[in-house]
Amino acid sequence: MPQPDPRPLRSLLYMPASNRRAVDKARSLPCDAVALDLEDAVAPEQKPDARAALLEELNTGGFGHRSMIARINPLASEWGHDDLAALAAAPLDAVLAPKVDDAADVLALSGAMDAAGYAPVVALWVMIETPRAVLALERIAAAAAASRLGGFVLGLNDLAKDTGMAQLPGRAGFVPVMVQALMAARAHGLVLLDGVCNAIDDPARLEAECEQARQLGFDGKTLIHPSQIDSANRAFAPSTAEIAEAEAIVAAFADPANAGKGALKVAGKMAELLHRDIAERLLAKAAAIAGR
Repeated sequence: MPQPDPRPLRSLLYMPASNRRAVDKARSLPCDAVALDLEDAVAPEQKPDARAALLEELNTGGFGHRSMIARINPLASEWGHDDLAALAAAPLDAVLAPKVDDAADVLALSGAMDAAGYAPVVALWVMIETPRAVLALERIAAAAAASRLGGFVLGLNDLAKDTGMAQLPGRAGFVPVMVQALMAARAHGLVLLDGVCNAIDDPARLEAECEQARQLGFDGKTLIHPSQIDSANRAFAPSTAEIAEAEAIVAAFADPANAGKGALKVAGKMAELLHRDIAERLLAKAAAIAGR
């Protein structure tokens, strides 16, 4: 199983692999990750050419600090196995697989990656976008112990299509799914990214979705347009106030005068050792972002 990637994943931008101009632009955008898409964003007749273009762009490189993800077509489709085989030697951080329904799908995908000769560090991420996947979230996440599984990405557009749930501001109907996905991901050490916001011309709605996902504990958000990057990066980064509070907590527990204490009063609040651990994680994330 690949080790968790310590790099920030506040913003993952989908780019059609068939659009060379868009992919080239991604090399200069401030997103944390790029997902070159062979599935939804590519018409059936363009998929072989898109696959070839994706490989050429990855091998050309120049994406800098950005994590590189390739979203393949479902294994059950006529293109899925060819996608996996073609990408085996590509410089990728993860393969993102759509339409996963259960743990057996994860094991099959991971086994296919092993058979194709993927490097051990290349993770498998899966889309959570079907009713069956939602009902099997814990079992899917538990498959990480015996596979390359390293992340969940919510696909709320497909889930809305299959369930009839309305995608309204606030996403009230999807919150239970988001919470269950979070619990399963955290129980098994997985990255968790929110689904896309379709309202490109509604920055307030995007910011609300980012803040909602951040408050629920997600690592970042998937995006469909470069204009959405800054909002995601701000939302999923620690604020100045949060950094200052975390530094104060860590400093208080590091003070020799407080040696052996399990709880302290810091800036008028009670802080226990678990708060110190949370503060250290927050500071590590802030440092990684600052390192960009």
